[in-house]
Amino acid sequence: MTDSHKGIVLDVTPFDAAPDKDFLERLDHPVLVCHGPDWGHACPLLKEGCEKLDDAHGVIFQLDLERPQHRVILEKYQRVLDEEVPIVVVVEKGQEVTYADLLAGVEVWTDRPTIAQLDGFAAQVEAVDDFT
Repeated sequence: MTDSHKGIVLDVTPFDAAPDKDFLERLDHPVLVCHGPDWGHACPLLKEGCEKLDDAHGVIFQLDLERPQHRVILEKYQRVLDEEVPIVVVVEKGQEVTYADLLAGVEVWTDRPTIAQLDGFAAQVEAVDDFT
């Protein structure tokens, strides 16, 4: 892996702007943003794959787990990514219990990411890059 491809983070967020992007990029982690599938449309990942996911060395998943398609997308991420690739899932309070089985094996945040959490996540991505 070349240095230009190290540390890429996929921020899967429904928001118009990915609030984590600027901070992670200041830590030298390029950020690819995905806003998830539009209502009434299937995520391309579920049919043909996803180039953004293929390039990701870490994922921050912030889509609503109340939507069945979003749960299927998260399950797919867990299946196709190497287990060393860190996945963080940001959930609404209570969803960490409701979806405990789905969230097994990923880090769960129940609030908007803090600077400390993002810094720790960036360190996990760097560790994976250094290891591979």
